[in-house]
Amino acid sequence: MKLTALNSTVRRALLNGRNQNGNRLGSAALMPYAAAETRLLCAGGANGWFFYWKRTMVSPAEAKLPEKEKEKEKEKAKAEKSVVESSYWGISRPKVVREDGTEWPWNCFMPWESYRSNVSIDLTKHHVPKNVLDKVAYRTVKLLRIPTDLFFKRRYGCRAMMLETVAAVPGMVGGMLLHLRSLRKFQQSGGWIKALLEEAENERMHLMTMVELVKPKWYERLLVLAVQGVFFNAFFVLYILSPKVAHRIVGYLEEEAIHSYTEYLKDLESGAIENVPAPAIAIDYWRLPKDARLKDVITVIRADEAHHRDVNHFASKS
Repeated sequence: MKLTALNSTVRRALLNGRNQNGNRLGSAALMPYAAAETRLLCAGGANGWFFYWKRTMVSPAEAKLPEKEKEKEKEKAKAEKSVVESSYWGISRPKVVREDGTEWPWNCFMPWESYRSNVSIDLTKHHVPKNVLDKVAYRTVKLLRIPTDLFFKRRYGCRAMMLETVAAVPGMVGGMLLHLRSLRKFQQSGGWIKALLEEAENERMHLMTMVELVKPKWYERLLVLAVQGVFFNAFFVLYILSPKVAHRIVGYLEEEAIHSYTEYLKDLESGAIENVPAPAIAIDYWRLPKDARLKDVITVIRADEAHHRDVNHFASKS
């Protein structure tokens, strides 16, 4: 009897109640749903009433559970996103440390790719032009130096920053074309692909170092875009037509780079340019002492250029 009376009371509450907006639940549109709810409740008897009571009487702690789960999902998604952004491939990089146990801060090169430059290399070596093509290559480089001297004068920091954006092009172009030829002809490259790509990477590291010292202005960035676009396409065509002439031109360009860095060192020694501390990236890349200065950095860069000079002049002969 008590249960029947209770169900009748619930029935009347469902049929005659109002919602928050003042619309009656007993309207023609909502009557079937209210009746179905009441039948379900009455058919369930005591269990149905318990279900209805439990559904409506939820504790605040239980109500917050879905929100906590959503927050956990957001944190998990955020963590996964940070892992993806930390690496180009979406895989977190394993922890790399220096010899002293401190964490390796660079992504552009690893500790096993650093080295000590051979500063005892002969800087005065010069390839005397012996034939018409050699003379064309030599005169071409000398003509290219004229606008460079007029624009930069003795601003050797800006000059180095600008020219390194160009110096990294020949190795990449040569390595790429030799790579494609090796694929077409099913032949080994004799190690030249790796040598030229390493040269391009080394020149790029020169640029990364110089950018730490000299901040390019907006018009210098525009100049880089123009010069690199023209030089890349011109060197690409030249390398297809005559790889030997292309390497000879690069050899002479490296000779000019040695001369420019030598003048840079003279200004550092005379005090015309401040001998600031070496950038951290240069110290790690060339394994320089912790107290290395700009003069030490320019010295090892000049030695690298001398090595590239010898490699390209040799490639022109082979």
